[in-house]
Amino acid sequence: MRRLDFSDHRRDLGDNLHVYAVVSRRVGGLSIGINLNADKACNFDCPYCQVDRTVPGGPREVNLDRLEAELDHLLGLVASGMLWSIAPFDTTAPEYRKVGDISLAGDGEPTAAKAFSGAVDVVGAVRSRHGLQAVPLTVLTNATLFHRADVQEGLDCLAALGGRVWAKLDAGTEPFFHLVDGTTLPFQRVLDNLDWAAKRWPIVLQCMFHTWEGAPPPPEEIAAWAERIRALLERGGQLSEIQIYTVARDPSDPRVGPLGSADLERIAAAVADTGVPLRVSGGA
Repeated sequence: MRRLDFSDHRRDLGDNLHVYAVVSRRVGGLSIGINLNADKACNFDCPYCQVDRTVPGGPREVNLDRLEAELDHLLGLVASGMLWSIAPFDTTAPEYRKVGDISLAGDGEPTAAKAFSGAVDVVGAVRSRHGLQAVPLTVLTNATLFHRADVQEGLDCLAALGGRVWAKLDAGTEPFFHLVDGTTLPFQRVLDNLDWAAKRWPIVLQCMFHTWEGAPPPPEEIAAWAERIRALLERGGQLSEIQIYTVARDPSDPRVGPLGSADLERIAAAVADTGVPLRVSGGA
C-alpha cells in the first residue's frame, strides 16, 4: 500500500471546497490547508506550480459558513485522534502523524480573496473551539498585496492569533522573477512589501529553486538573491527562517526540474553569513 507523504498533495477531501489536508515536508507532518482560491485564480503563474489551471476551478467567492463547518469537522477528528484511522490518513507514516500547522494556502494567492480577513477570524475561532491553540497558523503568500488595507487588516488578525507570514522570494533580479514566478508584476512591489512585513513581525522566506531546461539558476542570480536578503536585514527586517527548497511533485511546466542537494547547499551557503536559521529541503 502506498503511504501518504509529501509527494502526494491532492487537495480533495470528501466534498470539501475550502479545507484540505496534506503531509507537508515544511512542517514535518500534516498541514491543514485553507483554500481561499477554489476558482484557481492567482496573480502568479509559477512554472513549478502543480495546480492544473487548464481544468476549471470552483466558485470565486469564499463561503465562510462552509469553511467553518468543514474546518470544525476536520479539527474534531484531529482533536479526538480519529483522523489517523480514516483513509488516506491511515497510510501516513508514524513520524508524520502530527498536525504541523493550519495554513491559508491553496490554488492561488490567499490574500487576494476578499474574505481573507474574515477567513482568518473563522480559523482562529474554530481552532480555539477544539483546544488546538498550540497548532500554528500560517499564511503562504507571494507578498504582492501587502500594501492593501484589507490585506493588512487580515495580517494583523493573523498576528494577534500568533500566526506567521511565510512569503516567497524566488529571485534576485526582475527578469528572473518574471521567469520563475510567471508574472509581470513589478519585483520592487514584492521587495517593498517584504520590507513592510518584516519590520512588523519576524517572517519566514520561502525560496523555491529549480532547474530550467536542465540548467540550475545562474550564480549571478543566486548572488543577487542573497544581496536582497542582506539588504532587507540591514533595513531592520526580521527573518525567523529562510527555507530553500526545490520541486517535489510534477510541475505544470515540463521545463522545470528538481535541483540536487549539492546545488541547494551552494544556494544556502550564499546566505549562511546572515545568521538567519536555514532549512534546506530536497525533492521527493
